[in-house]
Amino acid sequence: MAELPAYKKFFENLSGAGKAIGVLTSGGDAQGMNAAVRAVVRMGIYVEAKVYFIYEGYQGMVDGGDNIVEVSWESVSSILQVGGTVIGSARCKEFRTREGRLKAAFNLIQRGITNLCVIGGDGSLTGANLFREEWSGLLEELAQSGKIEEEAVKKYVYLNIVGMVGSIDNDFCGTDMTIGTDSALHRIIEVVDAIMTTAQSHQRTFVLEVMGRHCGYLALVSALACGADWVFIPEYPPEEGWEDQMCVKLSENRARKKRLNIIIVAEGAIDSHNKPITSEKVKDLVVQQLGFDTRVTILGHVQRGGTPSAFDRILASRMGVEAVLALLEATPDTPACVVSLSGNQAVRLPLMECVQMTQEVQKAMDERKFCEAVRLRGRSFENNLNTYKLLSHRKPDTELPKTNFNVAVLNVGAPAAGMNAAVRSAVRVGITEGHNMFAVIDGFEGFANGQIKEISWGDVGGWTGQGGSLLGTKRTLPAKYLEKIADQMRTNNINALMVIGGFEAYLGLLELSAAREKYDEFCVPMVMVPATVSNNVPGSDFSIGADTALNTITDTCDRIKQSASGTKRRVFIIETMGGYCGYLANMGGLAAGADAAYIFEEKFDIRELQANVEHLTEKMKTSIQRGLVLRNENSNENYTTDFIYQLYSEEGKGVFDCRKNVLGHMQQGGAPSPFDRNFGTKVSAKAVQWISKKLRETYRRGKVFANTEDSVCLLGMRRRNLIFQPVVELKDQADFVHRIPKEQWWLKLRPLMKILAKYKTSYDVSDSGQLEHVARHSPKEAETGAI
Repeated sequence: MAELPAYKKFFENLSGAGKAIGVLTSGGDAQGMNAAVRAVVRMGIYVEAKVYFIYEGYQGMVDGGDNIVEVSWESVSSILQVGGTVIGSARCKEFRTREGRLKAAFNLIQRGITNLCVIGGDGSLTGANLFREEWSGLLEELAQSGKIEEEAVKKYVYLNIVGMVGSIDNDFCGTDMTIGTDSALHRIIEVVDAIMTTAQSHQRTFVLEVMGRHCGYLALVSALACGADWVFIPEYPPEEGWEDQMCVKLSENRARKKRLNIIIVAEGAIDSHNKPITSEKVKDLVVQQLGFDTRVTILGHVQRGGTPSAFDRILASRMGVEAVLALLEATPDTPACVVSLSGNQAVRLPLMECVQMTQEVQKAMDERKFCEAVRLRGRSFENNLNTYKLLSHRKPDTELPKTNFNVAVLNVGAPAAGMNAAVRSAVRVGITEGHNMFAVIDGFEGFANGQIKEISWGDVGGWTGQGGSLLGTKRTLPAKYLEKIADQMRTNNINALMVIGGFEAYLGLLELSAAREKYDEFCVPMVMVPATVSNNVPGSDFSIGADTALNTITDTCDRIKQSASGTKRRVFIIETMGGYCGYLANMGGLAAGADAAYIFEEKFDIRELQANVEHLTEKMKTSIQRGLVLRNENSNENYTTDFIYQLYSEEGKGVFDCRKNVLGHMQQGGAPSPFDRNFGTKVSAKAVQWISKKLRETYRRGKVFANTEDSVCLLGMRRRNLIFQPVVELKDQADFVHRIPKEQWWLKLRPLMKILAKYKTSYDVSDSGQLEHVARHSPKEAETGAI
């Protein structure tokens, strides 16, 4: 496929020739581990290293024999979409003894393995670090007992270790998301959505127990994503007298005509005296004090099961490739590291710094320093907790500030899953800040027609899990309705505007901003929250709705690939949405294990199409007898999906046959993924807090007047932070003809897909290779924007 700029550093210094890498999974299993294993194997083979599976974790390393096996490219075919770990995982008491580690060292030396990639939790990674520290001593002991030659001691003098954190609990400090967490959230949210329908029918209260013995991440984020009434987590126990407070809140919600209550309990939940709070205890309390029909559901190992989400597959693939790079670059002086995620950046952190900080959280909880425990969990966790507290409990009117500002919320452009979560969050945070919140129906067109109404706290109850746009949305831009919209803003005394949408929303804000010279009504704070499946908004790496669409594409590709397992020798050509933006095709290709993904941003010609056909012809000679090709809908006006289908059919005659699928609007539908619910909720809350700040700054002589560029902003996620950027400043970063940003971060991942599909390409390692230190943030930092 077309080459990206070559990075000499990669090819000259990072050859794996003569090196052997062992990969193992240890501790509890997590969805996405197989994607990580696949990436390590293929990247290792790509750089000409030998790669070995170590079956059954450390137990297999201690036992040796058939448990340590050299693997080929085909060994990891068809495992990307499989949950759990295909190489097995086991707890190993023997490895905790020096005798056991001596056996493990001997087994590795027999095969020349001095590079280990360990996928597991903090216990597994701590064990690996100890093994590394003892390595030279173990080899000397083996030489003295005559088990290995002195030559081997000199040859294999160093052991390099790189860790990847596979844990559904997301309990490891230093990384935003561990492999498996997003998939576990998918399982929980699927169950909550299903339970909500039956609970509503019978006016029931459900107590859901989720995993998390020492970490409340799953409980907290699922509570945020489903709008639970109450949540119990180990890091933030309820205050004294919580029993009465909870019952008052539940009965208040019932009085507001809410037909169901959801309470989420982490299995390790405790009270402020470190005494356990169990789901049964919560149920008994509700029944005794309120007499509500209450049921308990313990999710248990369901959370570990099922196929990995698109996010986990991409995360694990990126981490796996990064782990191999880290092993190849390791020197005797570099500490054992973990590859982890910060924002959307892959980073390397010293393993023991992360382990130490993770243990400090538990220590803080044992000493009942709960605020400290929350802070140590990191900015992302703290942000989730603060947002949940803000949205879950409505203060009495007497306690609310009263600003008398009117803030309007509208959706613009095509519907995207997660828009409703964003509207709910905006309305509730706005009410908490003391504003009157107004909902605009059907975008700018509805605004011009006066379809605007005040919206209350209760009106948006249960909105987080609903797909599409409940407010209604249209692609119409405001330019031809400026006078009517200005009239409506004057009539309803609108003091600020929040627009949730895609590229049309961005264009709309540019038009309103330009119209300020003529209409004073538009001289108010305006903010845009990006929401579009295409993920094509300048100024933000992610948009609400893109993750849900990506999961739909990935699920569909899985089913399509499965249908080919019986017929063999079949290639599927799948067309994805996205306008001119190739995000869905590229990331869908990475998550589904595609052989090629055609996108507008990377030009291709007939020679490349021919090369892809030849590549697939070679693939059909192996044991992997099926192919998957994705094409973005506007990638090329002449090389259409039909053209590519016909070309592949003709050129592949006698070798493989073809089928095509156009996924269409199913990518815009469906219930929002946990990521989109959570992202929409947090981004929207932050946007309203910005509006409040701007309203205070621009309120003069009884009137709001904001006409500076920085009073019309887009709130986007950039690398690791949420940033407000004036829409006018973003003009230079946008390609208005094709409605895409001029620079897109995910294009750097494009070679990764090609490498994992066995194409020779160059890989940009300019972003990797930097060993960072674990950041210890101050409480103030949690407010500055980490997601």
